[in-house]
Amino acid sequence: MKRKSKGGFGKAWLETLQRTALSRWVLGGLIIAAMLAILLVDALPAGVQIEVGEVAKQDIVAPITAINTSETERLKEEAARQALLEATDDPSYYQINPAAVMRVEENVTGVLNLLRQGIAPEGEEQDVQPEHLTISEIDRRLIRDWQIEIPQRNLEAVVSLSLTEFDQFAQTTADLVLAAMEEPISQDGLRDARDAFEESVRRSGFRDNLQQTAVLLGRQLIQPNLVLNTEKVNEARDQAVQNVEPVQIMQGEIIIRKGDVVRTEHINLMRDVGLLKTGRDYAALAGRTLLVLAMAALMIVYLHQNRLRILENNALLGLLGSVVLTVLLLGRLFSMPAWPEAVYLNPSALVGLLLTLLIDAKVASMAAVVTAVLLGVISGFSWPVGTLALVGGLTAVLSVTKVSQRGDLMRAGFIVGGANVLLMMALGLASKDTGLIVNSYLGLISGVLASIVAIGVLPYLESAFKITSSIRLLELSNPNHPLLRRLMLEAPGTYHHSILVGNLAEAAAEAVGADGLLARVGAHYHDIGKLKRPYFFVENQVGKDNPHDKIAPSLSTLIVTSHVKDGLELAGEYKLPDVVTQFIAQHHGTDLVRFFYHRATEASEDNTVEEKDFRYPGPKPHGKEVAIVSLADAVEAAVRSLSKPTPGKIEGLVRKIIKDRLNSGQLDESDLTFQDMDRIANAFVKVIMGMFHTRVEYPEKITKEEIEGKKARNGSSV
Repeated sequence: MKRKSKGGFGKAWLETLQRTALSRWVLGGLIIAAMLAILLVDALPAGVQIEVGEVAKQDIVAPITAINTSETERLKEEAARQALLEATDDPSYYQINPAAVMRVEENVTGVLNLLRQGIAPEGEEQDVQPEHLTISEIDRRLIRDWQIEIPQRNLEAVVSLSLTEFDQFAQTTADLVLAAMEEPISQDGLRDARDAFEESVRRSGFRDNLQQTAVLLGRQLIQPNLVLNTEKVNEARDQAVQNVEPVQIMQGEIIIRKGDVVRTEHINLMRDVGLLKTGRDYAALAGRTLLVLAMAALMIVYLHQNRLRILENNALLGLLGSVVLTVLLLGRLFSMPAWPEAVYLNPSALVGLLLTLLIDAKVASMAAVVTAVLLGVISGFSWPVGTLALVGGLTAVLSVTKVSQRGDLMRAGFIVGGANVLLMMALGLASKDTGLIVNSYLGLISGVLASIVAIGVLPYLESAFKITSSIRLLELSNPNHPLLRRLMLEAPGTYHHSILVGNLAEAAAEAVGADGLLARVGAHYHDIGKLKRPYFFVENQVGKDNPHDKIAPSLSTLIVTSHVKDGLELAGEYKLPDVVTQFIAQHHGTDLVRFFYHRATEASEDNTVEEKDFRYPGPKPHGKEVAIVSLADAVEAAVRSLSKPTPGKIEGLVRKIIKDRLNSGQLDESDLTFQDMDRIANAFVKVIMGMFHTRVEYPEKITKEEIEGKKARNGSSV
């Protein structure tokens, strides 16, 4: 919602600066310098310069409560180590290693194939049997390839089998070994696993010599098959680390006492509480400087292309910079406490709330984007904080685009707070950050806090920067305002006229994209100067003689035109804002008081009457809203003089008045286009036709039966 403003800070020296381009450059430079200072403060060296081995010259005390990082890390490492030790002793953290099972399976197959080569081939089997091996060769290869020792008598018993018998022996032995390997076998449980295998061999039905051979093979082939479940162990270690409570350095705690020798742990503690002076981080300084300049350039380009009036007005530029700097400074303050979640309390929505009310929604939206980026950097490059500031700022803009009272600001605060809560929960779920979800209530507090601060500072900003917000305009439109109440009681005709002019002006302003609220409020106050001599104006002369009939036209003109000056005096007395006062000064422009001019001309015998003596002092209307009120004022007064208004008469009169004002040059400084004037005329006609709508005429006497009959026919009361 666009708002008009005039002037600077109300001080002579600032008004002088405002008229120069240099002042705008200086003001812009100061704003950018302040932004740099806020962002660079933590990149500059600060604290105490001290080194290991020095003797402390004074007690060094922790200025804040902070986390002892070195001690906390030591405890975390100890917890991780202990969790790992406990996991290695806990069977539930182990799982069967498929590679170990496969390796034993390969060994069983290899050993049995080797033993098979020691069996002498028979008959046709000689053609398919591999090279025959002697017992000594088998024994040598068993030791070399598998480190397995089998007594010679057992080898002789095996090679004495037929191939069919051996295959049955080999299959059963392999099955029993693999069955044993499918059960969990730890290093400590290896002996029990081999004993269980031996028991299964005894139940297999082998004769003694083969049974003994199978047991020897199994006991030497069966190996541990368990391995730690690394994923489960890592989870246990991570959980143990998370369960470690951070060791805190309490505010006021003495880190180094006077006379103590500085050790490495002292340096670490000083670094944790921000007391250790370090060298400049030139990369951080350069990066943040470039970021601030980029954001400032983005804002300047936007204003130059869309809101040039802000760059050309020191008051508006100062307001914009002040609001942004205030929120950035609050962001810096909220990021300093030992409570990390305090950053979510920053009332960043102030940018959207205040700038929407005092300037307009588009400027507020762009400022919210710039502020969100910088707040994310200030809070340690926290993208949740930046996102929260952006969404909260834009939600604030949408929440106060149309307000009717200051209480609406509190409603907007709850809307912003609700949006913050939902966003923090969404971000927490998306990033699996339970901290965001748990602390989402801080978002609600932030939104409400922003609205409370906005309500408190809004009147001061309006006064300091000479800006009238929509809320202030709504307060001025209240009929209980002292001036309007006086107008209603002392000059009721003028009051009624002002209300009608306000209705016309608001409709026309909205038709051409101007500020309807400003036009309506300006119309309500444009004729307050008539309070000084209300009976000299025709709308207040009901049942009274016209005093102008008894005085000279020149004096009548002086009295009539003086209502502008009188109105300005009343505006100053009641402290009306400049944005409203301009309607009082400009609504007649330099127009001619035609009625008294013609009377003077007719009465003059020497034709010495001059137009300049019968004109309003001006100035001509500046801006669309004032010009629209000027036209509405003339149209309303003229239409009231019509005896039998018809749509054709009304439209013709409206367009004639607008054309006359245009031809007389009264609209030259109003920024109205021909298309605007056509829309204004249409809006005027539409509103006036509503004012002069036809009514059902009733005879002076009407019977009860006729009334009841008419009710029945119409289905409603007459």
